Amino acid sequence: MKAIILSLVTGLIFLSTNCDRENSEEQMQLTGTIESQGITSYQYGTHTLNTEDEFYALKSEKVELDHYVGMEITISGSKIEGYPVDGGPDYILVTEVKK
Repeated sequence: MKAIILSLVTGLIFLSTNCDRENSEEQMQLTGTIESQGITSYQYGTHTLNTEDEFYALKSEKVELDHYVGMEITISGSKIEGYPVDGGPDYILVTEVKK
């Protein structure tokens, strides 16, 4: 009986973990001008991307975003779960930059 309950609990944990991961890793593409972040009230991200009608806080573990400051670029990335906070923008984990 304990083995069955343990199997069910393990299966539920596996399914809930995979569902959350899929939602948080949904890839998106955005085009705009990248800028250094500076001091903000929301205190997350290293850079921002300003599009025609929105701005986003950015970070990247793969791309050196400083190389693109002041340029209009297209980024690929995914929203970071749990954001926005404190009236800030969506927080994007950048995986690729295209000029």
